[in-house]
Amino acid sequence: MTEFAEQNWYTNDASTFGDRVVAAREAHNLTSKALARHLGVAAKTIENWENDVSEPRANKLQMLSGVLNVSIPWLLTGEGDELEVSPTDPTDLAALLTEMRSLRAEMVATADRLGVLEKRLKKTLSE
Repeated sequence: MTEFAEQNWYTNDASTFGDRVVAAREAHNLTSKALARHLGVAAKTIENWENDVSEPRANKLQMLSGVLNVSIPWLLTGEGDELEVSPTDPTDLAALLTEMRSLRAEMVATADRLGVLEKRLKKTLSE
C-alpha cells in the first residue's frame, strides 16, 4: 500500500459502519479502549463493531453518535452530517475544569448540609 493510500484509507463512498466508527474515533484521538470506557462496553465489543462483526443496539448507537459527535444516519449509512472535528480551545477546557471543580465543591457542601438535616430529623422523630 502506498503512503498516500495508508494516510487516506477512509472514503465515504466505500466505507462500512466499522470504517466510519474507526474514522470518527481516530478523528477524536480516542483509542478503542477509551471509547469502550466512554460507552460502558468491553473493548472487544468496539473491536467487533469496527470489524463489522456486529453492530450496536439502539441505545449504544445513540451514545456512540454523541461521544463521536456524528449523526446516527452518518454512522449507519455514510449519509447525513459527515464527520467533522472542530479543534478544542484549551482555554475552554480550563474553564470547564474550573466550573466542574466549583460544582463538585457545591455538591460536597450540599451533601454535608443534607447529613446535618437528616440527623436533626431523626432526633426529632425519635423524641
